Amino acid sequence: MCGIVGYVGPQPALDVVVDGLGRLEYRGYDSAGVAVFADGGLTTQKRAGKLGNLRSVLPTQRTADGTAGIGHTRWATHGAPTDRNAHPHVDNDNRVAVVHNGIIENFARLRLELEELGCKFRSETDTEVAAHLLSIQLQHNGGDLAAALRCVCQRLEGTFTLVASSVDDPGLVVAARRNSPLVVGRGEGENFLASDVAAFIAHTRSAVELGQDQVVELRSDSIRVTDYEGNPAPVREYHVDWDASAAEKDGYDYFMLKEIVEQPRAVADTLLGRLGVDGTLSLDEMRLSAADLRDIHKIVIIAAGTSYHAGLIAKYAIEHWCRIPCEVEVASEFRYRDPILDAQTLVIAISQSGESLDTMMALRHAREQRSKVLAICNVNGSSIPREADAVVYTHAGPEVGVAATKTFLTQLVACYLVGMYLAQVRGLKFGDEVQAIIDQLANMPDAVTRVLDTIEPVRQLARSLETAHCVLFLGRHVGYPVALEGALKLKELAYMHAEAFAAGELKHGPIALIEEGLPVVVVVPSREGRGVLHDKLVSNIQEIRARGARTIVIAEEGDETVRPYADELIEIPAVPTLLQPVVATVPLQVFACELALAKGNDVDQPRNLAKSVTVE
Repeated sequence: MCGIVGYVGPQPALDVVVDGLGRLEYRGYDSAGVAVFADGGLTTQKRAGKLGNLRSVLPTQRTADGTAGIGHTRWATHGAPTDRNAHPHVDNDNRVAVVHNGIIENFARLRLELEELGCKFRSETDTEVAAHLLSIQLQHNGGDLAAALRCVCQRLEGTFTLVASSVDDPGLVVAARRNSPLVVGRGEGENFLASDVAAFIAHTRSAVELGQDQVVELRSDSIRVTDYEGNPAPVREYHVDWDASAAEKDGYDYFMLKEIVEQPRAVADTLLGRLGVDGTLSLDEMRLSAADLRDIHKIVIIAAGTSYHAGLIAKYAIEHWCRIPCEVEVASEFRYRDPILDAQTLVIAISQSGESLDTMMALRHAREQRSKVLAICNVNGSSIPREADAVVYTHAGPEVGVAATKTFLTQLVACYLVGMYLAQVRGLKFGDEVQAIIDQLANMPDAVTRVLDTIEPVRQLARSLETAHCVLFLGRHVGYPVALEGALKLKELAYMHAEAFAAGELKHGPIALIEEGLPVVVVVPSREGRGVLHDKLVSNIQEIRARGARTIVIAEEGDETVRPYADELIEIPAVPTLLQPVVATVPLQVFACELALAKGNDVDQPRNLAKSVTVE
């Protein structure tokens, strides 16, 4: 949530910052603003709504091409999405500007204190507190902006990334982070910072990780990182393995359409280099010994949203291959229910961004209980992988569309790899067995391509349901999480009621919802792999069809037993049962996307949503 950009260098800062904000639009926002320091003064401009509203006023406000600037796209928490509440926020003397991502939990108490000191507040936000505190602290620190920010951070409670600059030192941008994403870009004679490398990838692919509770001082020729006490802090530099072209639409009308088509390549990239010549699997980073993993007695998967659905599917694979009890938890609920964890528990944290705050805090709770932690993530250098004992990166590349598509499929593949890795380490799968499953996974990019090559009837079906008010989804076994994901996609993109049920629960209440013409999507398991459940699903289809439902059935090619009961049949390639979600999910992504487009919705930036949820 929210996007932050900072720049110091010879280029016109306004151009660099606004361009960076444009590359962060996918994160979700409802207002935008910039501050540029030039000619001894501070120029700010901010507008509610999309970035276009801000751009429309910049030419008349642009008095100088400053070489230092900060910018922000805001997802409203404290205060409505208005011009007044948009960032940047400034002090009463208009000498300090601040942008902020996160929530300052003790802002109300601090605001009362500042008002008693005579500070005049212009907004309803928690962020403005930081601007006034920083201005006051600067007077006590001899104008040292970094020292002032370190002092301010020690007074703040909550989650935040703060970025600030001052007219007293216009060639400097400083920033601090606590439980909120921030990355630095190292250029030649210029430097950048942002919530996400996408903001500066057109300028540099050299990035610097910022650790927890660190402050960075950014000048055109230097990057200095300290802790909150002012001590030099260690940093890790890394190279971003994709370029700006990967975050462009390449002729597609929407990023989501492009990212759906990119899925075969993304799945292949997730599998690349995993199997050694000796038949052993490898993860990206492993700081757990084989003995540690053999000692694991229980696995707990923590995740949110789409990643949670990947975790539900992982449970089937892990328990089947590893014979270890596996629980799947909604990350935001996990630490509040006093979960039972110990040193023999492996916690698997799944997060596309690696910055999901609820997942991060659940991970930290697990670490406090001495549990081992393995992360599945797409973003190198993000917080969750840094705090984990082991990491599997999905290597899906940038995903700009808010609704997860290729990152979901690659999370599934990463989960399968983790399951196989654990089975191999624990002596339950041998080299030839691992090779056989890896071969099956290696066939999945072609299977997904086949689905995409025959997807046009799904698009037509979606357009025919433009006026529908509700869609239900049914599934069994691994098809149930697929149904959940299909319903979530429809809610995210088409803004319509959609609900998924385990099909066996149908007669325990949900069948009362069935009425004439109601679209019901049914994910049918393999007839070969799960024959008993397959036949039960066919019975469910007959039950809802008898009550007037419009049945939309996803089934394997050649499964003629379902054809008589399907008003619409969507055929997918026959693949091993546990791997079916990789192909069965794709039609549901296209279905939701096309239905949303028929309604005139923006599928890249659905209303009220953000790509990365960095507040609880």
